[in-house]
Amino acid sequence: MPSTSLLTDPAGLLHKKVLRLMGNRFEISAVNTDADFAEICIDAAIAEVSRIEALLTTFSPDSQTNQINAQAGVAPVIVDQEVFALIGRALTLSALTQGAFDLTYGSIDKRLWNFDTTMTALPDRETARQSVRLINYRNILLNEAERSVFLLEKGMRIGFGGIGKGYAAERARYVMARLGITSGVVNAAGDLTAWGTQPNGQPWTIGIADPDTRQTAFSKLAISGFAVATSGDYEKYVLIGGKRYSHTIDPRTGYPVSGLKSVTILAPSAELADALTTPVMVMGQAVGRHLIDQLPHVGCILIDDHDRLFTSKNIRLH
Repeated sequence: MPSTSLLTDPAGLLHKKVLRLMGNRFEISAVNTDADFAEICIDAAIAEVSRIEALLTTFSPDSQTNQINAQAGVAPVIVDQEVFALIGRALTLSALTQGAFDLTYGSIDKRLWNFDTTMTALPDRETARQSVRLINYRNILLNEAERSVFLLEKGMRIGFGGIGKGYAAERARYVMARLGITSGVVNAAGDLTAWGTQPNGQPWTIGIADPDTRQTAFSKLAISGFAVATSGDYEKYVLIGGKRYSHTIDPRTGYPVSGLKSVTILAPSAELADALTTPVMVMGQAVGRHLIDQLPHVGCILIDDHDRLFTSKNIRLH
């Protein structure tokens, strides 16, 4: 897991469940003197994540995501206000990142990219461009009066892989806090939101994994009421001509990105932290860091392909 909470709990006040949700490992923790109450609250958080998964998944024909995709180029689809608002926020991020974040990333032609040992060369530029020709966030039309979503071109597909886990983690936190859990952590496969304090009264300590030895934290951050998301090319990348290419495809060019091994974003919400990791990976160290430096209460920690460490101007590592 890219980032993880390092816990101190001598009094046994921390209660935790680990399970698979949204195709990922979720670890949900609550601090409370009453173990039964903590379990009820954790179960409510799990139910909330499952509800969101049913809305956003592409693996169920009944999901609102698949309904939108099925009607691409045909007709608008009326969706829940929650989904409509999430797409609206995603489009704001797309504009902010000049398309480096794009919900229509699901439209990519995946046949070009297997990122295994058989991949020894990149496709030519025109083939790469054709593979991403349907990726264009500007072709998502929102009608606020009807609460509808319309994809302009047939074959377009949206997906929430770049923002959904963070949104679900934040909703799980909200549900637990509303029920009375004043301290806890929701870790959605590295998209992590923490509030309150550890059982010992100290802020939560978050370890940032070394991209070359993922079980080892190269740095620690003390956070409370904040979120962290980490993304990297630890598992999926290829070396071509001595250069390392990430499995992340630049939606603007159709080529895999290179330059960064790991991107960690700190933000007020897990949704925002999650959504910023991919565009910073796409933009690269200098441009990505410049973007983060313009955003209030957001920070980043970057590791490039040469193992050099870069941080935004507001980050102080221990």
